[in-house]
Amino acid sequence: MMADEPLVLGIETSCDETGVGIVRGTTLLADAVASSVDTHARFGGVVPEIASRAHLEAMVPTIERALKTAGISARDLDGIAVTAGPGLAGALLVGVSAAKAYAYALNKPLYGVNHLASHICVDQLEHGPLPEPTMALLVSGGHSSLLLAPDITSDVRPMGATIDDAAGEAFDKIARVLQLGFPGGPVIDRLAKEGDPNAIAFPRGLTGSRDPVYDFSFSGLKTAVARWIEAKRTAGEEVPVRDVAASFQEAVVDVLTRKAVRACKDEGVYHLMIGGGVAANSRLRALAQERCERAGIRLRVPRPGLCTDNGAMVAALGAEMVARNRPASDLELSADSSLPVTEPHVPGEAPGHAQGHGHGHAHGHDHDHVHEVSKKNLYS
Repeated sequence: MMADEPLVLGIETSCDETGVGIVRGTTLLADAVASSVDTHARFGGVVPEIASRAHLEAMVPTIERALKTAGISARDLDGIAVTAGPGLAGALLVGVSAAKAYAYALNKPLYGVNHLASHICVDQLEHGPLPEPTMALLVSGGHSSLLLAPDITSDVRPMGATIDDAAGEAFDKIARVLQLGFPGGPVIDRLAKEGDPNAIAFPRGLTGSRDPVYDFSFSGLKTAVARWIEAKRTAGEEVPVRDVAASFQEAVVDVLTRKAVRACKDEGVYHLMIGGGVAANSRLRALAQERCERAGIRLRVPRPGLCTDNGAMVAALGAEMVARNRPASDLELSADSSLPVTEPHVPGEAPGHAQGHGHGHAHGHDHDHVHEVSKKNLYS
């Protein structure tokens, strides 16, 4: 760790966790999280209004806790980074407003960054600088994406994405059918270790010769599993929960890893990074490692606590923006619930453009709303 490396605080509020991280260069100094997952569990999923209120209540205490853990003063910072999108609009707005307030009060540069690009960049805190290019498989409750990142601060290219349910969403829905509670990923992962992944031949979506090569679909799998369980119950037979969990999980991770490794081979990229909440899944990690080794690809997966939503990932990308002299955002930065991954950060208005009229930064794109439902580390 060098004293002249950028010292950046990152704020993450895209969904149901208030995350504040502090990094110096690629060294993590603090990672404070306040989660409202227990509150949402009563409703079987994230309630946006509750998430926004929880962020409001947790913001200042979480920032103060991170600063204390890092042993620094806010005035020591070289910049403030914040998730500008994608995510829940109200939740994002809380984080963006807080970041702008701190940046203004401290006279520090502000960096509005992309949630998905941050999930890629966080791996630098554990395994060092990202190779360029890096292939990234991001999987969570809100998205399943294959991304090629020649430059994490300015050039992130979509290769494939889910066309319906995301992987994490499918885990939650099957857990609900099995009456296992919310969130579903961790409990299915635990039960699957005691089941047979080959017990039931569940379908692998979008793996036919005429299907999109890099896109994902888990809606058909979800329906097939739900109908299989319903048939067992209708016949008065006991549902083998552990075998269902193992077979369902195997179907998901088989498709994810197969397509990710193929994308690496097709693009001539020999580094695969896996991130997002589902990256904490033990079987996904094991199968990815197995297939990457066979293909001569180096696998990089952060520890589970850095896979789920956290402020450290935002701070990591912010620090990279500072190190590469990327333009800061201006104080008219707005939350953008559908910010595309092709925009790793939101720079300020170029000279000569109108500023100061309170309209914020607008994007001329029309993307589906994407948000990540990720949880604190429930896998350990």
